[in-house]
Amino acid sequence: MTDLDAALSALDTDDPAEVYTPVVAPEQSELDQKINKHFEGVVVRKDLVKAVRGNAVVPSYVLEYLLGQYAASDDEATIQEGIDTVRSILSEHYVNRNEHMRVKSTIREKGRHRIIDKVAVSLNDKDDVYEAEFENLQIKTVPIDADTVRRNEKLLVSGVWCICDMEYQHSDGPGVPWVIGSLKPIQVAGVDFDQFYSARESFTTEEWIDLLMQTIGLNPEQFSHRGKLIALTRLIPFVERNYNLVELGPKGTGKSHTFSEFSPNGILISGGEVTVAKLFVNNANGKIGLVGYWDCVTFDEFAANKKTDTNLVNVMKNYLANKTFSRGTSVYGAEASMVFIGNTSHTVPHMLKHSDLFDELPPTYRDPAWLDRIHHYIPGWEVSPVRSEMFSNGYGFVVDYLAEVLRSKRSEDFSDKYKEHFTLDASIATRDQDGIRKTFSGLMKVIHPSGIASVDEMEELLRFSIEGRKRVKDQILRIDSTMRDNPPKFGYSDSLGVWHDVTSLEESQYPQLYRREWTLSSDQDPSPDGEESPSLPVVESRGAVSVAPPLPIVPEGSSEPVLPDAMTPLFEGVRDVKAGQTGVSFENLLLPYLIGASRITIVDPYIRMRHQGRNVGDLLGLLALSKDPSDEVHIDLVTTETDKVQFKLEQLMMLKALKDAADSVGVLLNVKLDETIHDRSIVTDHGWRILLGKGLDIWQPPNNPLAEARQEFRQIKSDTTFTYVRMPALGG
Repeated sequence: MTDLDAALSALDTDDPAEVYTPVVAPEQSELDQKINKHFEGVVVRKDLVKAVRGNAVVPSYVLEYLLGQYAASDDEATIQEGIDTVRSILSEHYVNRNEHMRVKSTIREKGRHRIIDKVAVSLNDKDDVYEAEFENLQIKTVPIDADTVRRNEKLLVSGVWCICDMEYQHSDGPGVPWVIGSLKPIQVAGVDFDQFYSARESFTTEEWIDLLMQTIGLNPEQFSHRGKLIALTRLIPFVERNYNLVELGPKGTGKSHTFSEFSPNGILISGGEVTVAKLFVNNANGKIGLVGYWDCVTFDEFAANKKTDTNLVNVMKNYLANKTFSRGTSVYGAEASMVFIGNTSHTVPHMLKHSDLFDELPPTYRDPAWLDRIHHYIPGWEVSPVRSEMFSNGYGFVVDYLAEVLRSKRSEDFSDKYKEHFTLDASIATRDQDGIRKTFSGLMKVIHPSGIASVDEMEELLRFSIEGRKRVKDQILRIDSTMRDNPPKFGYSDSLGVWHDVTSLEESQYPQLYRREWTLSSDQDPSPDGEESPSLPVVESRGAVSVAPPLPIVPEGSSEPVLPDAMTPLFEGVRDVKAGQTGVSFENLLLPYLIGASRITIVDPYIRMRHQGRNVGDLLGLLALSKDPSDEVHIDLVTTETDKVQFKLEQLMMLKALKDAADSVGVLLNVKLDETIHDRSIVTDHGWRILLGKGLDIWQPPNNPLAEARQEFRQIKSDTTFTYVRMPALGG
């Protein structure tokens, strides 16, 4: 038996020997034409990155740097020639780790050879020399001159992708034969900022947002306006100094992509690799850590790191608040923003019912004082799992170019731009206001880099900024009851004095869960105008309210079928379903037997084709709607893998899409592939076994819009039976 992740990993979808075949260029949109007109030479078609990547395990900004040199055009002939050139450069100069000996031999035989590799530098204080280490070439202690290091200090921490001319000079003396003839970090040479600002004025706000979405590789047509704002919020740490951001959400939503691929000014590290010495300062040698060299330090899989260093948490807490850290009696300052990203394993209502939205964080980091340093919380559960159609084939900035633009704006401050039109409530504490203002400033720099925006545009960004900080503060109030005495009123007044309350989406969607542990005391005025706020509704657990017609049963001792009513016990025995019959759906055939189960096992060897996956999706959707939103139901789906090689990937991706969708609504789907199964069945942990006869695929293809929408209007394609057997409940 194989699980879904293992099957996907085993399926090799990329042939290393595959040569890129030029494809018909996508038709340029009006926006693409406008982009090329105003930003000629600094934009690139985003689908080209995949076309040239091949086996090169490098960040996208490295590939886009090369594409920007040779394929920054909208002329197809130039693009194809550029692709060939970049592929040739990578083939000849990129150092594949598995071929390091061949590259070393080439350097030796030629005497001098250009390579692309990641280079890190350390100081050999014994000999008072800097020494370089080449990650893929696997050579160390290569002398490098101090001037090169001074011009590129990031070489001293974690390494930088570079283009290097390497020489081979063997001697009988000590030392290595490798010599660095030249070294050039892969980064844009310069930016014409006046041209950038002038060209920005030619784009509407929506056009500019779509350009930025395409720049980070996303297809704007696949995102709502709110979804675009969420995606662009990930850019704030690159444009705002000392910005502290958290994003928690389901797996597969692209949380780490922006921080690993977008900018040479940021670094992504595993949350488990963090130490005080690596991040801040090494007390043994005085070496400054990552925050001294990078604009943005991102901690990946942060929520999975349950082992934490209390000293690190305390040092980080001070840095997040004061932008400083200490070594002995010395105090250092730094400007690096910090981003903490991690996966959630539960739905939002489940977290709200049982804990809070920081539930997945390591216990040490759930300290209210540490959380209070976070400026904004991105609701990762609102981000859809990444699908192929979500990637852009339109034009966007060469990311290295935009990265330099954003970096240039870190010294600017747009945090007060809204004050002419809007006023935050006085009850909002200074730290809350700091979070709101920094987020607002960052979004203004990204979307309105000139600092000029309409009142409505500023209001939208202000509301979004308030919501993100409110999400942080509300969780702190759930965790620490001592902070609830004077809860802030998150909102603002406009220039006419009209009050605008701000709530988060999950607060509006799950009001009965959002403040389950605390409410305002009777002597506090919850609304700015003194009016009494309505009490939150008490919502009880939902059962299934079926609109499907009940299926007839034959009572014991009778030969006449009758329609059951609400008081009739669930039918036990064999139910025949006839070819051509209508009125049959999972809602009246299966759902009544599944409600109330916490674990369900579905066995059907034929969940292979798209319509078969849709059938499973229909059943999972019914289960999601019939349970309380805060509850979870575990589903084991056992099926077989298609034996047709050309369809394997499509089947596995379909099953993965089912899992992602079901997991997001608290129906936790575990897919298992077992080639030995034949019989079809459903077994619940509360005492039902249903034999499925011919399985879940029982309908003819829909032949009209109503049949497309509802199973009851579809015809059964062949005679089959369903057998319902009551068993002892598992564990009962």
